[in-house]
Amino acid sequence: MQQALSDIKILDFSHLLQGPFATQLLGDLGADIIKIERAGTGDMFRSITFFNEWVGDSESPSFLAWNRNKRSLAVNLKSPRIHEILMDMAKSADVVVQNFRPGVMEKLGYGYEDFRLVNPKLIYCSGSGYGESGPYVTRPGQDMLIQGLTGVAAATGRADQPPVPLGAGLPDQLGAMNMVYGILAALLWREKSGKGQKIEVNLMAGMMAHLNQEFVSVLNLNRDFERPNSGIGHPGAEAPFGIYGTRDGRFVSIAMSPFGHLARTLNADHLLVYDSPDQLFAKRDEIWEAVNEVTKTFDCEKLLDILLRADVWTAEVKDFRSAAQDPQIEHLGLIQSYEHPLAGEVKVVGSAIQMSETPSKIKRPAPMIGEHGAEILKEYGISADEIAKLIETGDVTIQHAPERE
Repeated sequence: MQQALSDIKILDFSHLLQGPFATQLLGDLGADIIKIERAGTGDMFRSITFFNEWVGDSESPSFLAWNRNKRSLAVNLKSPRIHEILMDMAKSADVVVQNFRPGVMEKLGYGYEDFRLVNPKLIYCSGSGYGESGPYVTRPGQDMLIQGLTGVAAATGRADQPPVPLGAGLPDQLGAMNMVYGILAALLWREKSGKGQKIEVNLMAGMMAHLNQEFVSVLNLNRDFERPNSGIGHPGAEAPFGIYGTRDGRFVSIAMSPFGHLARTLNADHLLVYDSPDQLFAKRDEIWEAVNEVTKTFDCEKLLDILLRADVWTAEVKDFRSAAQDPQIEHLGLIQSYEHPLAGEVKVVGSAIQMSETPSKIKRPAPMIGEHGAEILKEYGISADEIAKLIETGDVTIQHAPERE
């Protein structure tokens, strides 16, 4: 079955998370992603893991998470011959994606102007931490640093504790989404105009855009967020918005719900003394403690049943393992798997997009370093003899799958 982006070819120079997640999303929709990696060691994420453990004793879960549906070409970007080959590849490419620090690709001869000379219709998407100019342009731009600078870390956690980083790399992932929608918009514009263009995406702007509600509140109400000293779920929210314990050691979240209705549903009429919006905000920590004492008299399943029957906005709070087994997640088929030549079966989260005519799908596992090098180079007319010579000089790395017994 045809996929929406099956005629799009992307040269992906990106590494770590922001760029690779963006190109994986495009690959899920059918684009041919040629991942250009560093000869020898490949993408930096290949050497970074969680828990100090490796999938199949050798593969990084971080790399496996963001690099399916790609072919890998591992090369020495400083080699003049490799530069010639990549520029020739760019003549028939649609998109280039990169997220090196500003200036790095230009120094190597792979900036937007370099590619535009060989293909004026090319779309060049550049990702960075802070943009390509300004006082922070030379700083490292990493996800947790962005969380700190944009205010989200200072708004997370309890008032009596230090600022808390998020439990996932949200700025990087939002940056990836911005790359994707910029690229898709540029592809549409090219269909109309015949022109390529440069797209600039940075983590700071992306995180700021997704904190717009918080900034509008602070800048227009002229006050700062004061973190709660309880399980209230947002520093600007009133009770009962938060997370509450249950008798069996589990937790539920309760979102925007009329407080009187919640109190009556829980047969907790003593809570009705909190009867005004002013109290629900000003005394939110006190109210949270009072509600938490009530919810802890119920086992989790019983509490969920009572609240959901009364149309209180609630859900269980789950860890990653239990979330993967959630019946709705199972129904949506979100946990999928692919077979990797080194790691074996790899369980992953599938695409979040469902399309009736051009469905997304996992066609390839995350590649080994330069796994498809010979295949790709042959497609561009490089002879077997030259490929062998490039491997011998170290300008190309090709990792082969082990032979099965």
